[in-house]
Amino acid sequence: MKIEGVKEKITAMVKIGEKYTGKNLTLPVLSCLFFEAKEGELLIRATNLEVGFEVRIPVKIKEEGKAAVPASVLSNFLQSLSGDKNIQLEVREGNVFVSGSKTNALIKSLPTDDFPTIPHLISDKKIKIEAKDFVRGLKAVSYSSAVSAMKPELSSVYMYSDQDYLIFVATDSFRLAEKKIRIKNTKDVEAVLIPAKNISQLIGALESINDSIEVTMGANQISFSYNGLYITSRTVDGTFPDYHQIIPKEFKTDVVVLKQDFADSLKRANIFSDTFNQINIKADPQKKEFIVKTKNGQLGENSNSLDAVVKGEPIEIHFNYKYINDSFQSIEADSVTVGFSGMHRPMVMRGVSDNSFTYLVMPMNK
Repeated sequence: MKIEGVKEKITAMVKIGEKYTGKNLTLPVLSCLFFEAKEGELLIRATNLEVGFEVRIPVKIKEEGKAAVPASVLSNFLQSLSGDKNIQLEVREGNVFVSGSKTNALIKSLPTDDFPTIPHLISDKKIKIEAKDFVRGLKAVSYSSAVSAMKPELSSVYMYSDQDYLIFVATDSFRLAEKKIRIKNTKDVEAVLIPAKNISQLIGALESINDSIEVTMGANQISFSYNGLYITSRTVDGTFPDYHQIIPKEFKTDVVVLKQDFADSLKRANIFSDTFNQINIKADPQKKEFIVKTKNGQLGENSNSLDAVVKGEPIEIHFNYKYINDSFQSIEADSVTVGFSGMHRPMVMRGVSDNSFTYLVMPMNK
């Protein structure tokens, strides 16, 4: 193999592909990027057997061939190059020689025979959606999925359709996030559970695309295609809990507060929170008070009174501040509605005049 191509394009795709590689003692080739130069294109492939990445880049091919190159070594070297518009990659005696105008490197490579192929999904369940909208849906909820893999359906992002919306949901049973994205042709959406551990790789490859992508759903797999780029992820075979029944329909106490004020109060409260990240929230409509308090026996205590509109019944309740704080990245409005449905019942947060995002947090026992 001997090719010449645009350094910026190759470097960008190598950097993304590196995130799809894996560490596997029984199959060390998974830590490599697979290259194949053929018919005027360079195919770059990476996989850790959970997610797969393929991209085709137009290059000048002087000699067709294949190579498996350690991803981290190649990525770090390419990013260190400066001042070069083009670079050359050449296989010499089983290794890969990478050269710019003033520097070069010989990178030890592995045999390509053991590198796995990436299955291309064939299904009539496919939709077109703006890449940035899809990424927005993933980012809005993925942090709420469970870290533990004890229940795979909870360590996933659930995606399904309802009327004109593509809906993303995640929960770890202590909090739940739901994001609705308006799209067309939702009848072609197959409900899937995308493993949360694969979300960062999907976002990394899709967030720079300023166009629509094709999303295909099939048996135990979901794929994404765009202009020579192909990404696939394993899906979870399971049933997501019926979460609608736990979202309160009515609230006994309603609060409207500026998102930034609420976020700033949590930052201050965090300084004095205990080992359980516990904060105390008090809402009193008669006194027109909305107060966030924390107390730590070793450090001291803190109280923040926020300007807010408070209606309904008074309430004083405890939450994990981190769970509340995580949601601010997903609320696009400047003001937040906070609904309380009583003691031992969840708190629900939404952006004012924005029903596209719903966030639910369970209270803590004092």
